Amino acid sequence: MSCGKHHGRHENCVCDAVEQIIKEQDAVEETCPTSCFGNLLSPTVSGKDTIPFLLYDKKGGLFSTFGNVGGFSDDMQCFESIFFRAESLKDCCATLSILRPVDINGDTLSVCHPCDPDFFGLEKTDFCIEVDLTCFCAIQCLSPDLVDRAADKKHNQHHG
Repeated sequence: MSCGKHHGRHENCVCDAVEQIIKEQDAVEETCPTSCFGNLLSPTVSGKDTIPFLLYDKKGGLFSTFGNVGGFSDDMQCFESIFFRAESLKDCCATLSILRPVDINGDTLSVCHPCDPDFFGLEKTDFCIEVDLTCFCAIQCLSPDLVDRAADKKHNQHHG
C-alpha cells in the first residue's frame, strides 16, 4: 500500500523514482556516455555518483534515521539524518545508505530539517537502512553537488 491506496509494484511513484535514481547512479559509476538521465548526474562531472534525496510519509513528515549509533566508526559521533543515497532495490524494498550532514567545516551535524542554517553538505557513509518504499508518499531529489561539498570548500580555501 502507498498512502492508504492499493497499488501494484509499477504504480508506486516513490519506488519508480528510487529505481531511476539507482539506474542514473549506476550509469555514472560505469561512466556511461549515453545516459538518458544527465539532468542530475552528468558523466562528464568526475566523482559525482550520488543523488541525495528526502523521503516523506503520508502526513508530509520527513523520514529520518541515525548513523554511527554508539560512535564506533572513525571516531565520529552518532548523527541523525534525513538524507539518503539509494544502493539497491528489490520489490519496492530498498537499501539506502545514510548520508552524513556536515557544516561548512566538515564537522558532523544531526539534521532534521533541510533548511537547518548550519547544514552545508553531505558525506557518503557505510551506514545503511532497509526500507519499504510503499510506506512513503513523496520523494525529493536534491543536488548531487551537496555531496562532498565541504571537502571541496576546504580544498579551495587552502589554495585561495
